[in-house]
Amino acid sequence: MANQGQSADRGLEGLTAAAKSAADAEGATKGLPPVHLWNPPFCGDLDIRIASDGTWFYLGTPIGRPALVRLFSTILKREGDKYFLVTPVEKVGIRVDDAPFMAVEMQKQDEGDRRVLRFRTNVDDWVTCDAEHRLRFEQARDGGLTPYLHVRADLWAKVTRALYYDLVDMGEERVVDGQPMFGVESAGEFFVMADAEQVRAAL
Repeated sequence: MANQGQSADRGLEGLTAAAKSAADAEGATKGLPPVHLWNPPFCGDLDIRIASDGTWFYLGTPIGRPALVRLFSTILKREGDKYFLVTPVEKVGIRVDDAPFMAVEMQKQDEGDRRVLRFRTNVDDWVTCDAEHRLRFEQARDGGLTPYLHVRADLWAKVTRALYYDLVDMGEERVVDGQPMFGVESAGEFFVMADAEQVRAAL
């Protein structure tokens, strides 16, 4: 068991070093390495899990260094339903319970006659909600709705419950494809939450 733990530690240390090197790689944009250009060999799974509240765990223990979580988040890649941490030389699998990010703060700005919503993730990325970074709403187990914000590539952030209520407060009814729908607008886009009749019945 000790040897396995030492090997895992070396794997994490090596991944950290490679991630730091990748963060400085030529061609990185907006501080993000070009993971979409990398196709290294798969090196197995690493015992890293992102919990549904956005907490990162390594060997069952929360990673208490925000800078390390931020670093790993920049080399995160999704392929189908699987998530990987990728560098130019290796790819390791990790587990994600729900979405890899959390949207924890929202700013509302007025640009002319339109509203623009910006969200901060738990790794301090700011994402403007627009046609390229959409909100989607999924049915939750308790019968409510859970919103998700598209961050980049196939990576999404789950919006906190508190921010969800803020979105509901800003919501409005509009006719979409001939049906009255309830949703919220940002950057000229209307993001449907639910059928307006269902929303009225729930209030």
